[in-house]
Amino acid sequence: MVETQRDRLLLSVVGAACIGVGILIAVAVPESDGAAWVMAVAGSLAAGVLLLGRVAFAWLRTGRRAVL
Repeated sequence: MVETQRDRLLLSVVGAACIGVGILIAVAVPESDGAAWVMAVAGSLAAGVLLLGRVAFAWLRTGRRAVL
């Protein structure tokens, strides 16, 4: 499947939303939940960073079309 600009925009929005959810969880949920709180925050932030990293990697590639 060839990546289009629409795909990049969608992945960027989802990645930003994941980072936003991770920050929201970190602020809104009390730390007393222990390991579950840490895993939720880390997982959300990691998912967002991976998606945005994928978009950045595809954007930086030159010479050929990026494939998902």
